Amino acid sequence: MANRHTIILMQTSPNRSTRTFMDYESISQAMDGICGLYERKLKELNPAIRNITYDIADLYNFIDGLADLSALVYDHSIHAYYPYDRQWIKQRTFQHLKKLAH
Repeated sequence: MANRHTIILMQTSPNRSTRTFMDYESISQAMDGICGLYERKLKELNPAIRNITYDIADLYNFIDGLADLSALVYDHSIHAYYPYDRQWIKQRTFQHLKKLAH
């Protein structure tokens, strides 16, 4: 599952004009991208704090606070993208961060 093109579809607020997407070469890079979005948001909200820390519950709250979030992951066997929901993204970000911690 490592090198599978992944598209993250996101809507940050109920306003449809906030819909956007980001694409990555792998699921791992996509999870890094989601963490990066959250980290940039934290820096924006706390510009005076140099070293910002957060735990998985904080990241989950950020993910749950988005109006919409889903992923499309390319499956080579069917030559198409397979959709995944917010819950799957939360599980994958947790696994990704756990891997980075070791």
